[in-house]
Parts: sequence; C-alpha cells; structure tokens
Amino acid sequence: MEIKYNVSLKPLHTFGVTVFAKEMISFGNTETLKEILHSKSTDKKMVLGGGSNILFTKDYDGCILKNEIPGIEILSQNDDVVLVKAGAGINWHSFVLFCLEHNLGGVENLALIPGNVGASPMQNIGAYGVEIKHVFHSLTAFNIDDKTVVTFSNKDCRFGYRESVFKHALKGKFVIIDVTFTLQKRPVFHTAYGAIETELEKMKVKDLSIHAIAQAVINIRSSKLPDPAIIGNAGSFFKNPELHEDQYQQLQTKFPAIVAYKTENGFKLAAAWMIEQCGWKGFRDGDAGCHIHQPLVLVNYGNATGEQIFSLSEKIIRSVSDKFGIRLEREVNIL
Repeated sequence: MEIKYNVSLKPLHTFGVTVFAKEMISFGNTETLKEILHSKSTDKKMVLGGGSNILFTKDYDGCILKNEIPGIEILSQNDDVVLVKAGAGINWHSFVLFCLEHNLGGVENLALIPGNVGASPMQNIGAYGVEIKHVFHSLTAFNIDDKTVVTFSNKDCRFGYRESVFKHALKGKFVIIDVTFTLQKRPVFHTAYGAIETELEKMKVKDLSIHAIAQAVINIRSSKLPDPAIIGNAGSFFKNPELHEDQYQQLQTKFPAIVAYKTENGFKLAAAWMIEQCGWKGFRDGDAGCHIHQPLVLVNYGNATGEQIFSLSEKIIRSVSDKFGIRLEREVNIL
C-alpha cells in the first residue's frame, strides 16, 4: 500500500482543473481496500474512479482512494442473454468495445461515455434512449462501516434519471467493486432517439447492427462533444428537466418552439435549448465557457478554476429560471 502526498488531481478528472489532494492511495482489489480503510478509518476520504462526473472547486484536504479494480468476465449465458461482470476500475468505453467484440447488445448506445464502470450505476448513465438500468443485473459493493461485501439488485439501486441510491441515502457509505450486466445475443435496436437514424443514413448502413449503432453514436458524440483530453469537461453539466403534461402545456403556450421529448411521466425538456435561448451557447469568460456546439457542456479551455466553472453554472441556472421558470439541476458532482 503506497501513500502519495500532495497529489495533483488535474490528470485524474476530466475537467482538468488544477487542484491537489492531501493524500492518495490506489487499490485494485477488495483486500487492499480493506487494508486502506483500516489504516485510514478516521481520516477524511473519497473514492475516485475515472473522474468524469466531478468538479473540484478547491483542494481536497483528505485521502483520495483511487479505484483501479480490473477485469471483465463472462459469468453465464443461454440462448438469449449473457451475464458479464466488469471491475469498477475498467474504462466504460473499453467495456462497451468488449461487448461489441463479443456481439453482445445492450450498451451500444452508451459508446464513448467517459468514466469507469464503477460510476455507471451510481449515475445511472444514459444516452440516446438507453440507461444503465435497462442492462443492469447487479453489483457488489464494500460497506465502509462494517467492512462487509454486499450485493445490490436493480431494485436495490433505486435508479432514476441520472440518479441512484448511491447518490443519496447511501452516499459515501459503499465502494463499488464490480458490476454485472445482462446483455443480449439477439439485441433490440434503439435508433429513434436523437440523430442516430440520420447518422445511420449518412453512413449508408443497409444491415442494422449493434456495431453500426455504436459507430453512429461515436460519430455524433465526436462531432458535438469536446474530447476531455483536449478541452476539459464532464459531458452534460445539467439534467434535462421533466414536467407533468399540464405543466408542459402551460410552458408550451408561452414558448411554442420549446423542445421536449415525451416520457412515461410527462415531458422531458431539452435543457440545451433553454440554455441557448438565454444566450449562453459559445459563451466564454477567460478559460471557463459553454461549449460552442453543445450548451449543456461547460468547459475548461485550459486554466479555468473550479470556482469559475461553478460560478458560470450558477449564472446559467439563474437566467434559465428567470426566462422559463425552470430551475436546472446539475448532473455533475461539486466538491
């Protein structure tokens, strides 16, 4: 167990702001994690995976536990489905590529999402009509308090829109060790959401497949979203607000051009459209900005501080609230 001191977190989170942690320890298995928690039982600590959904606004005065648990394993299969387990430290897109290589459907719409496998159920990550809850089977997690390993089912995780029990009732109480997914040998294709069908036509795809859908998603994301390795960002910074049908109809009466999508419970508003209508698309103040192609994405053009990016998000939230009467919620975790 190697403890590193005064560690720069800039290369360890996708916003790439300059902050430092008092200490950092990496772990690649449960036994090492137990050892760390035993020795650091009274210290302030935080688990960090791929750092793709976090904004540091200040130095972290505690110990970062870097989750690097490896491994992808096929557990079982029948004629229709395959159970695949992946270590929490596996890069998410690498996991998607594994599934594509083995012709397993279910996560192709989630290609190129930054971050690690361990964060996927915490956030219930989603894109283009698919969420983790649709392919999630179970996960194992380490209870920090009583040092036991617990299995969580889909129901146990209480998945919501970019939400799970790990962001609320159990926040900071468990460390995810691995996640098991239910994948399909005969996949159901999801192409109606967003620009996937248009991109597939552009690609001149004749025989639809999970590989074609994944490539279409990669093409779309690459054209619209900045690469965190080039421009610091955490993907969508805000959630798309959801309204009941009567609330949506009232808003639509006032703003006929408002963009929204029908859901089971009402309508999901396009936060990007509202942000753009408030004049933020392409806005830049120093190195903190709102991306030129996707207003949902706040960016660090190089040397922005976490406080500057957070301040920009506050201004966007206020302006959308003033214009539309809708308060945006952040998807990114703020520290």
